Amino acid sequence: MTFHLANVAESKLVSEYGSPLYVYQLDAVVAALADLRDALPAEAALYYSLKANPHPQIAATLREGDCHAEISSEGELAAARAAGFPGADCLYTGPAKSAEEIAAALDAGVTLFSVESSADYRRVARAAASAGKLARCLIRVSGSASGAAGLRMTGVSSQFGVDARELLAEPERFADVEGAQVVGAHFFPVSNVADEECLFGEVAGSIATAARLRRETGLRLKQLDLGGGFAAPYAKPGARPRYPTLRRRLEKVLDAHLPGWRDGSPLIAFESGRHLVGGCGTLICSVADIKQRADRTFVLLDTGIHHLGGLSGLGRMLPDAAPVPVAESGEQTSTVTLAGPLCTPADVLSRSTRLAGLTPGDLLAFPNLGAYGLTASLIAFLSRPAPAEIVFRGEEPISASRLRITRETIR
Repeated sequence: MTFHLANVAESKLVSEYGSPLYVYQLDAVVAALADLRDALPAEAALYYSLKANPHPQIAATLREGDCHAEISSEGELAAARAAGFPGADCLYTGPAKSAEEIAAALDAGVTLFSVESSADYRRVARAAASAGKLARCLIRVSGSASGAAGLRMTGVSSQFGVDARELLAEPERFADVEGAQVVGAHFFPVSNVADEECLFGEVAGSIATAARLRRETGLRLKQLDLGGGFAAPYAKPGARPRYPTLRRRLEKVLDAHLPGWRDGSPLIAFESGRHLVGGCGTLICSVADIKQRADRTFVLLDTGIHHLGGLSGLGRMLPDAAPVPVAESGEQTSTVTLAGPLCTPADVLSRSTRLAGLTPGDLLAFPNLGAYGLTASLIAFLSRPAPAEIVFRGEEPISASRLRITRETIR
């Protein structure tokens, strides 16, 4: 399903709030949540990954849809609390949690942590013991299976998680200690997978691995977080992929490996960020200038990698961002390079986009930017203001706000 701003002209929004601006449609979030729940076992819990978009009204919409919150910083904790999530509904993740942020999370009521090493586990335990609390921990397991049948206990080396072979060899490293106990496992082997067969194979492999760890190490498995990987298009037109047979196939694998799961033993959970909110957002911007060069045409925009960064600081910006003109044109298209206003040659949003006869002042809209849009960008670079963010429910705008970076004195 594609959502548009019904009866509300983008040019009117720009005249009222300025250009560029982000527009979010909460109805698209509700629709994505319904579709994803249909694709997953009905008994499963679902966590919203706030890293995708921490806007409080987007997060609140998912809380109202009975999602929990997956967070990995004090800032995301604050955003989750602002959206109405109690600490008890949050899963705190991350590979290098500090003692200070663990203490802050415990103080806010968070009790569930994903731990990524024995040192991380003991850091959580010390903070919880000091606070007189008990932290429940999921061991993040790296390595997965390539399919439901064959078990592959190793994966691509990364900074995340505990290798499954380590757990099999030394399970005592995660024995109960003062302040913490392991209550399950956490997997996240893939990301942004549109192909259902590939996604099913990875999740089914995680289920088989979790069952083997419980069987061979005595792993306490009250909760099994199977991660996400659900895809969404980014910065170009397109619809969310569907996973029509995933629920039935996952239920069959869960029945085979973890027969008590339907009664909550273990509780099965999944996570999603981009799939839930990617389709709800649009970045509207204006053409500032057009420069003809011998080998190409440069279209200069009033937005760039500081507003649409896509983790550009890590060289991760997608090279094929594809905006659409706000006013459709029947003119013949040509290939142009879309560049932003920043004083760096890195400020390029696309090197080969086909657009028709643009002139300064025309509006362009980048679709599918509800996830990894503004807060995944270089918003502090060159100290330019952040764009306004307008939230719609149906045809009515319900809020308008702007992020601001300020400096505070440290005493």
